[in-house]
Amino acid sequence: MSLRKYLTSRVFFLQILASMAIVTGIAYLFFHWITYTTHHGQEITVPDLARLSAEQAEEKLSAVDLDYIILDTVDFKPDFPKLTIVEQEPKAGAKVKEGRKIYIKINASKYTMVSVPDLIEKTYRQAVPTLEAIGLLEGTITYKPYLGKDMVLELRQNGKKLKAGDKVLKSSKIDLVLGDGKITYEETVDSTVVDSVEMPPLDGQ
Repeated sequence: MSLRKYLTSRVFFLQILASMAIVTGIAYLFFHWITYTTHHGQEITVPDLARLSAEQAEEKLSAVDLDYIILDTVDFKPDFPKLTIVEQEPKAGAKVKEGRKIYIKINASKYTMVSVPDLIEKTYRQAVPTLEAIGLLEGTITYKPYLGKDMVLELRQNGKKLKAGDKVLKSSKIDLVLGDGKITYEETVDSTVVDSVEMPPLDGQ
């Protein structure tokens, strides 16, 4: 059979169709394998890890082929159980690929200790922001006679007088004793008595 007759024969066209089918099948299998091995389009929903211990989180993440890394321990948050997860990134509900690491932060086991600042003879408006800046709370306000109105005279906690540098738990309430801006009756009387005392005559008079 001549080449021309072969190229126009039914056998040639059947062989071409068979070759195209084989190539198409190989291409389909190849791309299907690539998609499977690279998890193309396959995403995992990040679970909510809030309030779980690290051990519980590891078990939950392993079940969906995810991993975790502890970034830090944050200051104690009373609305979370101690040593449980308070923050995670990516957030719960996010879509990620298999094997993605979830970064978490753990709640401390208790409040940290902070030093009482020196607020004596500071004004009330100065004292409160200073306390809040280091994580302390304003407690009960009481007044006592003192010329400087709203001037801090004492710091107390549970009735105990505090001094600058004393250690207290963060988020503790600090009671403030302030001046009322008034001169006491006794001071007024004493001042009057002193002014009215007759000075002894000088020698020679």
